[in-house]
Parts: sequence; structure tokens; C-alpha cells
Amino acid sequence: MYVIRLADGTLRVPQSLTSQDGRLIGNAYVEVQPGDPDYERWLAESLTEEEARLRRRRWEEENDELEREFLAFKARQEDA
Repeated sequence: MYVIRLADGTLRVPQSLTSQDGRLIGNAYVEVQPGDPDYERWLAESLTEEEARLRRRRWEEENDELEREFLAFKARQEDA
């Protein structure tokens, strides 16, 4: 998940919610407005919506070999 910078300057920052024993409950985005104390920290690593879309598309197009390796690994684990 990426920090997404919207056209109005708002940042959408990924946040995970976990249980007390560390299990993942869910992932979501929280909005951080300009002027928020954490805004500058997140701004440095933010991407525009278009940049995030391009990265996702590139990952989907270029991960075929990695996906094959993962599926082979998964099959070996299920066979064991």
C-alpha cells in the first residue's frame, strides 16, 4: 500500500489494525490534511493517484515469473 497524494493535497496513509495478539484485522487508509503534525513526514514518500496506478500496473505486468515461483512453492507446501 502506498501513501497517496490527492489533488487537493490530502494524503491517504495506509493503516493496519491488529488484535492484541498481533493478528491482522484489516487494512485501511486514513486521511491526513495539510497542517497535520504528521503531514510533512508522509508527504515525502507520497505518490499521486496516477503514479500509484502506474506502479500497480507495472507490478501486475512484470510479476509473472515471481508469481510462477510462488505458485510452485505453494504447490510444494500443499503436497508436503
